[in-house]
Amino acid sequence: MNVLIELVAFAVAIGVLVVVHEFGHYSIARLCGVKVLRFSIGFGKPLVRWVSVKTGTEWTIASLPLGGYVKMLDEREEGAPIPPADLPRAFNRQSVSKRIAIVAAGPIANFILAIVLFAAVFATGVTEPAAIVAAPAADTVAARAGFEGGETVVGVRDADGESERVRSWSDLRWKLLGAAFDHKRVILSAKDGVHGTFDFPLDLQGLTDKDVDDDFMSRLGFEPGGGTLSVAGVQPGSAALRAGLLAGDRIRAVDGRPADNATTFINYIKSHAGKPVVLQVERGAKNQQPGVLRNLTIVPGVQRDEMTGQQVGRIGAELATQVPSIDVRYGPVESVRLGARRTWDLAVYSVRMFGRMIIGEASLKNLSGPVTIADYAGKSARLGPSAFLSFLALVSISLGVLNLLPIPVLDGGHLLYYLVEAVTGKAVSDRWQLVLQRAGLACIVALSAIALFNDLARLIHF
Repeated sequence: MNVLIELVAFAVAIGVLVVVHEFGHYSIARLCGVKVLRFSIGFGKPLVRWVSVKTGTEWTIASLPLGGYVKMLDEREEGAPIPPADLPRAFNRQSVSKRIAIVAAGPIANFILAIVLFAAVFATGVTEPAAIVAAPAADTVAARAGFEGGETVVGVRDADGESERVRSWSDLRWKLLGAAFDHKRVILSAKDGVHGTFDFPLDLQGLTDKDVDDDFMSRLGFEPGGGTLSVAGVQPGSAALRAGLLAGDRIRAVDGRPADNATTFINYIKSHAGKPVVLQVERGAKNQQPGVLRNLTIVPGVQRDEMTGQQVGRIGAELATQVPSIDVRYGPVESVRLGARRTWDLAVYSVRMFGRMIIGEASLKNLSGPVTIADYAGKSARLGPSAFLSFLALVSISLGVLNLLPIPVLDGGHLLYYLVEAVTGKAVSDRWQLVLQRAGLACIVALSAIALFNDLARLIHF
């Protein structure tokens, strides 16, 4: 059943993205007076085809669904001679500005789709973790700012005094991501429920692009807090069993530090291999009735981490976390504004990440292919409409950015040709275009091979 969901979700995602991208090319071509010969979803042998009586365009659904194309009337294409009446409608006879608009319309359509999808998610509402901070690790940006754990972030303002409200953990993450990209100093306003609201200055100027990755919040010392950390199971013969830890126990603190986040707790245990650790647990709590607090001393066993090869601490307990959540909903205008901003932030992040991979500052393992996309499509579909729409928006942005890269055979490569023509007044010669097309195709094949290898590596864990 999971495989079926992944296949259906993948087909829907690819179908929507391809149709939107190619319709961007198609609609602007028609607006510019160019004759469109074929609009194809997929490549290869047509499975379904029909011809529009009004426009003469052939619409097809082909056998290989990974992509699509719009074929326009062009004198450079081999085939039957073009009737003189149709020559003004040939793509190659259009002005440089029109050709640029037609080629750029595909990626732009993907960005517009992402804005619409994000706006729909923001407008309909989504349940997200609350912006409660867990106790940060020592010597992190959060710890140096004064966070101790349990504070709820309610706002962020920059050096110019411009303040923005923080509604959820996701909201906090995106605001800090924007500040980190711009290397800004920001001030977080947070309340702890006892002493009121305080300001916490964060200095993000020292961050590099290498620090701003998927794990950058953890690097800063920010993890979702305020949750309940419970023991779901205890492994036989483990350190947890020897210390008296039982399934159902709620872990309240570790060595006097609040334990309300699984990641923070696990990292603390890892760093204390073979060293005694005191856990404060609550036992026997039911519904709203508190349980009995007791302290347990546990010595994490020493094991080799398969990912890093280092010796880390393990206690042999399965954990379950319940994180406080909040329903976030925005008005129509605000939803569109946030959708546009989220799209911009992700597009900039994608470009920077790709640039880092080129210069060797980021791993090529970040490239993903159709297998990974299908996997995430299925997972997001099972999580609900909001998650699937957000995933679709993310892939749409990635598709738009990818197509704008200045690689021949991609839209960005053609835009580069036309920009050169606009500056020099001369079109790039057919000979050079052929050479660059072959080089661009080699780049695409290499990137596809790396992405497929990464897919297989994730699938079979080698």
